[in-house]
Amino acid sequence: MVDVALQSGNIAVAEKVDRASVLKRLRLGDTAFRHITRLAAVTVLIILGGIIVSLVIGSWPALRQFGFGFLTTEVWNPVTEQFGAISPIYGTVVTSLIAMLIAVPVGLFIALFLTELCPMWLRRPIGIAIELLAGIPSIIYGIWGLFVFAPFLQQYVQPFLINVFGNVPVLSTVFEGPPYGIGVLTAGLILAIMVLPFITSISRDVFDAVPPMLKESAYGLGCTTWEVARYVVLPFTRVGVIGGVMLALGRALGETMAVTFVIGNAHRISGSILAPGTTISATIANEFTEAVGDLYTSSLIALGLILFCITFIVLACARIMLMRLNARLGT
Repeated sequence: MVDVALQSGNIAVAEKVDRASVLKRLRLGDTAFRHITRLAAVTVLIILGGIIVSLVIGSWPALRQFGFGFLTTEVWNPVTEQFGAISPIYGTVVTSLIAMLIAVPVGLFIALFLTELCPMWLRRPIGIAIELLAGIPSIIYGIWGLFVFAPFLQQYVQPFLINVFGNVPVLSTVFEGPPYGIGVLTAGLILAIMVLPFITSISRDVFDAVPPMLKESAYGLGCTTWEVARYVVLPFTRVGVIGGVMLALGRALGETMAVTFVIGNAHRISGSILAPGTTISATIANEFTEAVGDLYTSSLIALGLILFCITFIVLACARIMLMRLNARLGT
């Protein structure tokens, strides 16, 4: 009996030791995981801070030379070393605005069609086709836009717009001028095609995440498909939809090669979206390798800093808008 008791005691002690070692190992693993994830987050902040510092240091000579006038001057003359950023800023904002005005409603309607109306046999082919659009390199979009899309716009679309809106106040200025084919409108349309897969794919995924019970309840109350989409699906998925739109907007703001092919690369501001223009990323891509002199290089880096600030401001405004929307809805 004594031996049995000793053996039982030894087993209990061994189990306690094993349990303690297991708990210790789990605590060590959890601590290591916490430190690794924290290190990853801090690394991102360090990289972001390094990028900002590099841009500020590189752009300082141009900002010191031109001051606030760098943001309001249209002249861009490397020969006389007179540089202004208003033309690239204008082109970046306008092309992105055109792209989002087209891509957001079209992308949302496609996503709603795929999740609410599309037959099952057709849903997968359309989804795959849309995702393939996101995998096409931007330079392919640029080549297609220059040799196929721009001539089509020049021959058919732009003359039609000029004739239709030629006598309409305000719009006559927006669609004024000869049909070049290339220009701000062409760049905006190419960007719309490029960002469409991002909006559609993300919106489709978040629409699929809506609980079926919510939609079935709405249908049971007599709601139409449009009413279900408007009052149930979109409010439930607004965070994901806005995230997809912001991702697409970031792609539109920073797109380089496709825009460079079709925008015309002209450093001037025109009230007509048919006229050639330029963007910040297109200007940097076109001229950085040819930049001679510290002031020229610094001016291009300053454009990069401005693009970074524009993107940051847009994302911050979107975040604030979302916070206010959630507060108003009480969520």
